[in-house]
Amino acid sequence: MRTRRVGASGLEVSQLGLGTMTWGGDTDLPTATDLVTTFVGAGGTLVDTAPAYGGGAAEQMLGRIMRTTLNREDVVLATKAGFGVRDGHQVIDTSRKAMLNDLAGSLRRLRTDHVDLWQVHAWSDTPLDETLAALDQAVRSGMARYVGVCNYIGWQIGTAATWQEAVPDRNRLVSAQVEYSLLARRAEIEVVPALKHHEMGLFAWSPIGRGVLTGKYRTGTPRDSRGGRKHFSWFVEPYLEERSRAVTDGVARAAEGLGLTPAQVALLWVRDAPGVTAPLLGARTTEQLQAYLGLDDVRLPEPIIAALDDITGGPNQGRAPAHRVDADA
Repeated sequence: MRTRRVGASGLEVSQLGLGTMTWGGDTDLPTATDLVTTFVGAGGTLVDTAPAYGGGAAEQMLGRIMRTTLNREDVVLATKAGFGVRDGHQVIDTSRKAMLNDLAGSLRRLRTDHVDLWQVHAWSDTPLDETLAALDQAVRSGMARYVGVCNYIGWQIGTAATWQEAVPDRNRLVSAQVEYSLLARRAEIEVVPALKHHEMGLFAWSPIGRGVLTGKYRTGTPRDSRGGRKHFSWFVEPYLEERSRAVTDGVARAAEGLGLTPAQVALLWVRDAPGVTAPLLGARTTEQLQAYLGLDDVRLPEPIIAALDDITGGPNQGRAPAHRVDADA
């Protein structure tokens, strides 16, 4: 699998990342082990997790896998801090104390002395300088190599990045992680331009439209899907309306003509979109994951890209056709 540099930093990752949001819930340890070994075996390096995933179970599982099956050096390990569930309620706390406590807990569960990328999970009402000071402390102490943010909108990214760039001894933000797919192109309005200006990378979560772009919901909600599970139905429901069906139908038609699956078409559109460093794959089974691997030399033809752009909101202003190479799928 090809690799890409994260923004202007020295961090290099595989052009596809493996997400772990379902670990500890819908994904058990044997399945998670198969997912990671398959991913790394295909040349993947970036594995993204968080204390909030499975209440810490995802990190525990990943830590065990790295100890028993893989070497720590096999993966570029990314985790987050500042978001969790307490007493059944979602809590965002990016104070210095909460952030560093989260990091200490992550390192303990992951069974490592450092993470390669440590990210603020969400914006909060904590003074920004306090949150960012925690990132600096983590890098100075050696507990994190690089730092970034998640789920920030454009002005928040710009503010945080500018603060870190203002003084030489602060650590620049190298990346932002946001939702981005053919069903969620909001990032193109402000986030992508902000990242380009500050030379930061973009990690796209839910590149398959929360699973909807696979086409599995075109005739109903399968019981074994995320949408069919009570604890995940809220995640899928926003993309089950009429406009999303039209987009899904368009992706399916493109896939038929190219000899690809709808999920592969959706992934390729995101992977090669301007500014994207790596889409994060939320595969729950090895079979799902394998369908995304081995696509290094596959590119969507320009007319297909233009058609998909048109049915999902119009041209992507940052896309440069000259950099595209059509390939026989």
